[in-house]
Amino acid sequence: MTEPEILQVRQGIKEKYDRVAAAGAGGCFQYPTGRAGMEIQGYPPEVLKNFPPEVLADFCGVGNPFSLGHLNPGEAVLDIGCGAGVDSLVAAHLVGAGGRVVGLDVTPAMVERARGHQARLGLNHVTFQVGEAEALPFPDNHFDALISNGVFNLTLNKEKALEEAHRVLKPGGRLMLADMVLVAALPPDQAGKVENWFQ
Repeated sequence: MTEPEILQVRQGIKEKYDRVAAAGAGGCFQYPTGRAGMEIQGYPPEVLKNFPPEVLADFCGVGNPFSLGHLNPGEAVLDIGCGAGVDSLVAAHLVGAGGRVVGLDVTPAMVERARGHQARLGLNHVTFQVGEAEALPFPDNHFDALISNGVFNLTLNKEKALEEAHRVLKPGGRLMLADMVLVAALPPDQAGKVENWFQ
């Protein structure tokens, strides 16, 4: 991609998620979001029962990273592309007060929305900050598990993002990644369109 195209993609993603932060997940995606999306994806029933409706309403993941393995009490977890923080808060519930969770997102407005949900739930062992998957602001061997939901498809340098994920995971750490993949060639009129990154 050219530098102007890279800038266009980054700006398009930021604008889309600024809209989601302002209006919520409903109607912004072509797949089930909110509580219905979490039910379809098989999220833990106790989360659906105990989390406030306004938190569940902000779920816009494409899958369930928790279906790929367990988070244990006391573990340190990084959520790359945390959005409004729903998966980070689920992770905080699973690791308990002795664990810690960091949610990271490129969109400041989404990070603020996540912080609002964190304050609503009163979970002191989860924090949120702005950052990019391709340049994680953490030391080596820092996390027991890394979760991500519908984000790596949006990263421009997937190899670098995966290298960074490997770098910050402790030896034996787990990458629990739910995402969308292209399983067939795009039609000729769609292939190569920069807008495909953020529609």
